[in-house]
Amino acid sequence: MKIAVGISGGVDSTVAALLLKSQGHEIVGVTMTVGLEEDGDVVSQARSLAEKLGIEFHTFDFSRQWRNNVLDYVKTTYLAGKTPNPCVRCNETVKFSLLPRAAFDVGCELFATGHYARIMASNHGVSLFRAKDKIKDQSYFLYRIDRDILERTVFPLGELTKEEVRLKAAEFGLEVSQKPDSQDFCAGDVNAVIGKSDEPGDIVDASGKVLGHHQGFWRYTYGKRKGLGIGGGVPYYVTGLDPERNRVIVGFKDEALKKSFEISDLIWFRSDFDGRFSLKVRSAGEPKGSATVQKVSSGRAVVESEDGIFGVSPGQSAVFYDGDEVVGGGIISNL
Repeated sequence: MKIAVGISGGVDSTVAALLLKSQGHEIVGVTMTVGLEEDGDVVSQARSLAEKLGIEFHTFDFSRQWRNNVLDYVKTTYLAGKTPNPCVRCNETVKFSLLPRAAFDVGCELFATGHYARIMASNHGVSLFRAKDKIKDQSYFLYRIDRDILERTVFPLGELTKEEVRLKAAEFGLEVSQKPDSQDFCAGDVNAVIGKSDEPGDIVDASGKVLGHHQGFWRYTYGKRKGLGIGGGVPYYVTGLDPERNRVIVGFKDEALKKSFEISDLIWFRSDFDGRFSLKVRSAGEPKGSATVQKVSSGRAVVESEDGIFGVSPGQSAVFYDGDEVVGGGIISNL
């Protein structure tokens, strides 16, 4: 079978390609450029590895689409006082949309990557599941992949831990066996990403009392504690952002717990919303607690949790799990 593997020069994608090749598949390496300074290095490393593996290689330029669908979205979301999720957005609109379709156009039957997740049959058809390695699991970032793409996607590393992947890379004699993991595109100064200069403003409590100062509300996310510069006593957490007045609103930890919030752009893989589900409102950590989901209109729902969820941030994704199976998710809109 002819399978396209998204390779970047890192250990995960390289091992994914080697595992599929060792199973007798015809492997085609594919990578994409998006207009970043590091594009040249990524393509060079990916092409070099493809040559070592003896596989066909293609590069696709999605700079315009990435700028429109991801970079502009990041800027707009930050400036609206919300927290963007560029990895979810990129996977949905570019990496697991444009790239696999381009691979299919050059004759590939399936698309594979080095992501840590699993695709398996369930009572609801082909479903996305958490990876064996729960620390590296990336299902949170992948929940918005179109079903037609998901059905033609393979995750060779889903049943492996990161350490097992590195050991396999060493067995294959790959120099990348100990290469550090890549960083998100937006790692670094938020001001550089959105193109804004510092704008001093106030840090206030719920009553409006000024407790401190900041250099721009877009530097803060809901639930943030470090870097507030408010010393002494019980720690404060960010509980709100006010873009119009350039204010950061803070409160105590219990004020950062939300028992109810709304999500939009809802994706649900089951026919109903019966039952309680664990959920993640950020990529790190285990799915938390249990929550009910009540659909209120097309694409919108209200999430309720008796125990409350910490650090719920508008703009981020809320992803729901039944055990390891991803059953749906949406973009947090109103608190």
